[in-house]
Amino acid sequence: MAVGDIIAGLDLGTTKVTAIVAEQTEDGLDIIGVGSVPAKGLKRGVVVNIEATVQAIRAAVEQAESMAGVRINSVFCGIAGSHIRGQNRDGVAVIQEREVSQDDIRRVLEQARAVPLPADRQVLHVLPQEYRVDDQDGIKEPLGMSGVRLEARVHMVTAGSSCIANIVKCAERCNLHVAELVLEPLASSLAILTEDEKEIGVGLIDIGGGTTDVILYSDGAVVHTASIPIGGLNLTNDIAQGLRTPIADAERAKIKYGCASVAMIESDETVQLPSVGGRPDRVLERQVLCGIIEPRVEEIFEACRHVIEESGYGDMLASGIVLAGGSTQLEGMAELAESVLGLPVRRGVPGRVGGLLDVVRSPAYATAVGLVLYGAEAYRAQAAQPVESAPRQVAAASGGFGGRISAWFREVF
Repeated sequence: MAVGDIIAGLDLGTTKVTAIVAEQTEDGLDIIGVGSVPAKGLKRGVVVNIEATVQAIRAAVEQAESMAGVRINSVFCGIAGSHIRGQNRDGVAVIQEREVSQDDIRRVLEQARAVPLPADRQVLHVLPQEYRVDDQDGIKEPLGMSGVRLEARVHMVTAGSSCIANIVKCAERCNLHVAELVLEPLASSLAILTEDEKEIGVGLIDIGGGTTDVILYSDGAVVHTASIPIGGLNLTNDIAQGLRTPIADAERAKIKYGCASVAMIESDETVQLPSVGGRPDRVLERQVLCGIIEPRVEEIFEACRHVIEESGYGDMLASGIVLAGGSTQLEGMAELAESVLGLPVRRGVPGRVGGLLDVVRSPAYATAVGLVLYGAEAYRAQAAQPVESAPRQVAAASGGFGGRISAWFREVF
């Protein structure tokens, strides 16, 4: 990217929609605009109400545009949900000129993704793990190496076609071009994981409003992805039902008084909660509130532990687990996760950006920040390709390079 280029990201969550705008500077990527509004049009990562989703996208984008002072025409949009599937696959291709070229890499990745899919599924990402040239394995960058046979090991992510179509439709009704749909935990990992963690082995658990997404890295590459249909909204609903309080008040109580571990709460602490039906407010022990939260959080981490064990990569996560998502801001969340998962756990906050860092330095903004980082990296990689020599265009400002980015990612990732 060149100085002054603009990238926009759109995080469509179950409880909120976030739009974020970043500008390329000499020192890196600066966040210059953020918009976040409550949303009710999605459920567990899937659009269930087109009009409500469109309204939320429009409101979030207008906030971000107003703050940044730019017009957004194109976005890198996040996608998640239980319809997401991931699998590891292998591809093989003959090296045509006895030296690995970009065309050879493109063909071996195309071969790896050449698997019959049902009509209701589409390939979202093909993420290279490693290459093998003849008898030499463990290669991360095969370009220019001599040999006759090129093999690739990849992690392929697919998504529901209707889910993709509905997200794109909502964006287009807001006059936005979707430059690329990006798996949300993949985006989050760009914002909060370090390269050392990815090399040693690390897991990211992103607890959103409707789903909890898991992505595992080993030797610097994605090796496993999964989505669990439980999230922060389940905590809120449990509080509302268990304490007979309105949903909005339950959410406020969760944020203000919530804790994932009852053992961390003093017995004399109390909270005041509104009642339903016009009844007077009630005062109760904070331990009662946290006693409702803890079992559900434990259930989420038990499900994550099962995913990690089933993946077969549990012993390779030497760096432990990093938590992302708004719900992970609850007190005691990391401590409970360590207890259940048996791994070191830290809470991740977005990095690698400047500008309005104080605004987005929260686990809740990990995906949104990751989307603009993803877009910036995609643009730089595409611009570095020797074949394409078209004039430079800007994703958010012109909406022009989205098609070329999409084509390049289909070839390389």
